[in-house]
Amino acid sequence: MNLSRRSLLKSAAALAVFPTLARSAPLTLTAREGAQLIAPPGYPETDIWGFDGSVPGSPIHLKQGERVQRRLVNELPQATSVHWHGIRIDNAMDGVPGLTQEAVPSGATFDYDFIVPDAGTYWYHAHNKSVEQVARGLYGPLIVHESEAPDVGQDLVLMLDDWRLDPETAQITQDFDNGHDLSHAGRLGNLTTVNGAFDPSFPVQQNQRLRLRLVNAANARVFTVGLDGMSGWIVALDGMPLAEPIPIEDTFPLAPAQRADLLVDVLAADAETASLFSQERDGAFGLARFSVAGQAASTPRSGVRPLPPNPLPELTDINNVPRHEMRLQGGAMRWLESARIGETQLSGRELAQLGRFWALNGYAERPEDPFLDASLGSVHRIAFVNETVFPHAMHLHGHHFRLILPDGSLGPWRDTVLVERGETREIALVTDNPGNWLLHCHMLGHAASGMMSWYRVT
Repeated sequence: MNLSRRSLLKSAAALAVFPTLARSAPLTLTAREGAQLIAPPGYPETDIWGFDGSVPGSPIHLKQGERVQRRLVNELPQATSVHWHGIRIDNAMDGVPGLTQEAVPSGATFDYDFIVPDAGTYWYHAHNKSVEQVARGLYGPLIVHESEAPDVGQDLVLMLDDWRLDPETAQITQDFDNGHDLSHAGRLGNLTTVNGAFDPSFPVQQNQRLRLRLVNAANARVFTVGLDGMSGWIVALDGMPLAEPIPIEDTFPLAPAQRADLLVDVLAADAETASLFSQERDGAFGLARFSVAGQAASTPRSGVRPLPPNPLPELTDINNVPRHEMRLQGGAMRWLESARIGETQLSGRELAQLGRFWALNGYAERPEDPFLDASLGSVHRIAFVNETVFPHAMHLHGHHFRLILPDGSLGPWRDTVLVERGETREIALVTDNPGNWLLHCHMLGHAASGMMSWYRVT
């Protein structure tokens, strides 16, 4: 069997079903080596690194306001840590080596203990050598359920990923420090999976309403998501409910680390197949297949209600608040002329020799001083100015923010904003969570090669 990129991307990958709430997650979270069938049947299992030995790792389901208590046990040959992505978390629990904790060495443990204040779709992933460790499979879902959940036939988590596998052996290629990837669009794979599986099938019924929790766990790929044989609404982004659900009338982008909760109705007839797909330049490819068997109702449901809001800070007047500009610099075709590492100014050639191809405001690694030094409870605007020819998914730890729309109004709450090439995107946030917080591009190769900063709230 020839594992070509085209054949893989044109094939549909369906989802595997996550355990129900009745199955409790273990109190330990063990990062270890494992093996899993990632490629199509007929290929050998792929050697992976997974939490509890699988991809995705053990799902964590909680109710809003409950406590997460997990002991990370590191059985990997590298140090690691866990970042709980999107959770407005205590700073000491954020999982960032060198900023909030030390990386957990091989054979050691670390206890994570925190409250989940907001309902929604979140995830956890390795945050040491992330460009390698996440690519090897170190991630899993964290789902915080509302006290009043929407009435759906099925509530499904779909973790989207792409893998770069050797076509002959189906093993993960070891070129994590590939200079071309680091300086261009990042590590793009040749096989897409949903929940770590290639092309499994999931049964549904006609006119059944589904909640689809999409998580982009890929290193660099932006999925452009669409529905076929289904109709629905986006009801939450990055875990936060929308005040007004957005009808899905076309495709929409889902950048690395972003999440989208959909409420969809299955319109495909009995014995047909509905699908979730991604649109690329050379055509659409399937992400998940839904095989229709029977009817849940004679007609589709009508309308949808917003999810209950989370207790986010009030953010209204942003016209007279400080504005901070962060310039995204470098990469192929816009090579850095120079940038700083610490207090040393280096030429573009010197930076490239160190594997640094990107910079944020002239720094090609996390600087000693914070990009923003904010007082607790203050309001700020940040403008991400993309001077490069590639998109970047800019992620803030510890806070959610609101997008500032072109007309100056406030858009949805997010924790990761996609900034397209040559574009400026503005956000507004209330710095209500004290600590030292990371700010970086979630194209993980870009972060590893320069796009890393931080901000402080005191």
